[in-house]
Amino acid sequence: MTEATVDGHGAAHAAQPATRSEEHQQHPLKVYLVVWFWLFVLSACSYIVDYVGLQGYLRWSLILIFMMLKAGLIVAVFMHMVWERLALAYAIILPPIAVLVFALIMAFESDHTLMTRLTFFGAGP
Repeated sequence: MTEATVDGHGAAHAAQPATRSEEHQQHPLKVYLVVWFWLFVLSACSYIVDYVGLQGYLRWSLILIFMMLKAGLIVAVFMHMVWERLALAYAIILPPIAVLVFALIMAFESDHTLMTRLTFFGAGP
C-alpha cells in the first residue's frame, strides 16, 4: 500500500519508504572515545582533590563541579541528548534544574528562619 503526497505545486508523488540510514543514525566511535577520555580525566581530577587533602568548601565545590561535568557528558552523549530535538532536551533537563533552584531557595529561607528565631527567641539554654 503506497501513500501519495501532494507537493506545493499540486502534483501528486508516491511517498518514499524510510531507508535504513534514516531509521538509525550511526555515530562515529571517535565521539565515544573522546567522551570516555574526558570522563577519565574528570574522575582523576576528583581523586586528586581527595589525594591532595583539600578541605572545606573548596573540596566540595570541586567535587560537585567535576560530578556535574561528568553527568553532563554522560547525558549529552550516551543518552543521545546532543542529537535530540530541543523540546525533548528541555523536557529532560529543565526539571532537575528547577529542583536545584528550589533547593537553593529553601536553603536561603532556612538561614533566614534560623536568624529570625535566634533574634526573637534567643540562643537557648
